[in-house]
Amino acid sequence: MSAVENHLLERLPRPDRLRLLAACEPVELVLSEVLCVPDLPVRHVYFPIRGFISLVTPVDGSPGVEVGMVGREGMLGAQLALGIATTPWRAVVQGAGGAWRIGTVAFKRELAHSPALQRGLNRYLYVLMAQHAASAGCLRFHLTGQRLARWLLMSQDRAHSDSFHVTHEFLAYMLGMRRVGITAAASTLQRNGLIEYHRGELKVLDRTGLEAAACSCYASDRRTYAQLLG
Repeated sequence: MSAVENHLLERLPRPDRLRLLAACEPVELVLSEVLCVPDLPVRHVYFPIRGFISLVTPVDGSPGVEVGMVGREGMLGAQLALGIATTPWRAVVQGAGGAWRIGTVAFKRELAHSPALQRGLNRYLYVLMAQHAASAGCLRFHLTGQRLARWLLMSQDRAHSDSFHVTHEFLAYMLGMRRVGITAAASTLQRNGLIEYHRGELKVLDRTGLEAAACSCYASDRRTYAQLLG
């Protein structure tokens, strides 16, 4: 990896960034790989570059529902800035690709030496809080098609491509819905010319139209990030 390509790292002063990168290693995020689970100490911190990660909250023994997403705009393991070693969610690789990885001990050492890193993580933690709050309201009040459009936009942003692989089963899992509902909503988006979907391969055809079809949570998430970390 010749470039940083992670927004949180790029925002750091150059000496802090170089010192942190020297302690990192490049890794490949593998589709469906589980990076951490609830209530167990995390072993590594990840700064995605091309891959992206779903944050899933388990519910009563079920697979759970997605409450957040992490791509190269953020990181996995930000709770370490609060002195907390565990997470409340299951982190699953949703999009394969590269990332910078650093062990938690080394990361906490860098955190202690970089006030800029601490400030950046504090702001990013608020972004995650806002994303989780929006997801809770979205699950309760917004229609399936709106939620699906939001999810597709979030995935496209982090995939940095108009095309990516996703199945109806995976969408139902992420959105906490029955597959039949996801299929109906995806069919509507396809009939309206917003997406193209075939055998798990999805392509966004009309980004503007998809934004119009999404709920207000998508624009709210982007606005919060831009205000704090843009």
